[in-house]
Amino acid sequence: MLIIFIIFIIIPSCVSGVTVVTQPSELTVNKGNKVTINCNLGSVTNSAARWYKQISGGVPQYVLRFYHGDSSPSYGSGFSAPKFTSTSSSNSDYSLIINNVDVRDSAVYYCKTWDYSAKEYLKSITVVFGQGTKLIVTDSGVSPPVVKILPPSSEDVSSSKVTLVCLINDMSVGFADVSWFVNGNSVTDGVFTGSAEQQPNEKFKLSSYLTIERSEWEKDKDLTCKVTAAGKITNTKIKKSQCN
Repeated sequence: MLIIFIIFIIIPSCVSGVTVVTQPSELTVNKGNKVTINCNLGSVTNSAARWYKQISGGVPQYVLRFYHGDSSPSYGSGFSAPKFTSTSSSNSDYSLIINNVDVRDSAVYYCKTWDYSAKEYLKSITVVFGQGTKLIVTDSGVSPPVVKILPPSSEDVSSSKVTLVCLINDMSVGFADVSWFVNGNSVTDGVFTGSAEQQPNEKFKLSSYLTIERSEWEKDKDLTCKVTAAGKITNTKIKKSQCN
């Protein structure tokens, strides 16, 4: 569904004056606190801000709409005050406020507006989304994710490169920071981490891949997958001599 957002905000380069919606890329907050996500509508000064919540693998959910001239927001299904509210400090500066946050509030929040300035060129009103704010809610009470590394397949070990898979399950939030290390040294080349998917128990899972030269695997080096989710860190190691 994220692709839909990208399509919405692509504007022909010949169109001038089209607004750019800006918002922070990431925020981290402890469970039980209040978080404020700011959004600037750019050149738009007479339009409402609309907010959407998207968990990994899910469809965007409409949270609320607020216009600086209104006394209170209007809400989407499943969202209401006092948990969710909105304010504006100017005609183009809006905030989404989430009170008493929980790990279930961890998601990407998108700010959206309507840009009327491009109507002369596009013959219609343009929908403009911000890049999204990743909200990470940490909770000392949740369990850390379950992490396991799968060694290279039998087909891999006969080729020049091998791939290891870090399986991450039972995450309380829909995203995680995943890092790979070889003998304690961080590596980024050959690393690919997919998107999280929701499990039947409403927790999340994802996979990360490390591709290295087969000679590195044969040297029996320590290979580590480090996962941070909701403030909890799990390190899992593997080496060739440990594998059957």
